[in-house]
Amino acid sequence: MAFQSKQDAGSGTLVQKLGDTLRKAIGSGQYLPGAKLPSEAQLSEAHGVSRTVVREAIASLRADRLVEARQGAGVFVLKPADPAPVPLLIGTVDPARVSSTIELLELRTAVEVEAAGLAALRRSPAQEEVIIERHYAIRTCLEAGQSTTDADFALHLAIAEATNNPRFREFLAMIGKNVIPRAALRDEDNEQDQAAYLRLIDGEHAEIVEAISAGDEDRAREAMRRHLRGSQARYRALLREQRQPVR
Repeated sequence: MAFQSKQDAGSGTLVQKLGDTLRKAIGSGQYLPGAKLPSEAQLSEAHGVSRTVVREAIASLRADRLVEARQGAGVFVLKPADPAPVPLLIGTVDPARVSSTIELLELRTAVEVEAAGLAALRRSPAQEEVIIERHYAIRTCLEAGQSTTDADFALHLAIAEATNNPRFREFLAMIGKNVIPRAALRDEDNEQDQAAYLRLIDGEHAEIVEAISAGDEDRAREAMRRHLRGSQARYRALLREQRQPVR
């Protein structure tokens, strides 16, 4: 049975300590992007560790894309990676502002009209069945007097899924339930007007679902365009009401 030496047993800790030390030096600007790190021999002597420890510590820095080794030249500090872009719309949509909702609806129109057309062309029988089920789920919520927001969002996701292009679903999932922005209308309308509004939306959904089920690309696009532009018109009317001076 082999036994580890004390030096071998502690090598992992030494690698971690040296790696942390070098990370801090790079982060503090001691070694700027493009600068060459000291050689293995120099680091070994300066930190009192073996060259094996130095090599493993440098390997961990390379794995984190902090440095790169250039054959015959040494190890050089890399420019920090650009921060990941903030996901589209996150933190930018204010549901309390009707104008913000209109902006979102315009963007949705550009994406979802095409999604409806592609879904009509590409949907599988299973995907078509899901779309129909999601539509019936909205009607079930309406009949029970429950909120339709979750069911409505699920229908739009099912249509995006049926494009068989994952980017469409990713787009809708990214903006989340802001894709069904009804809070402003719910606040302004009385219960009877709200019920009529939801029946109107159900009819628009039915036209979209029927066109996709029939494989009619043009009719599916037009139905989705009419649905989303109708929403834009309703929100613009609300915006005009809000901006009227109080008398």
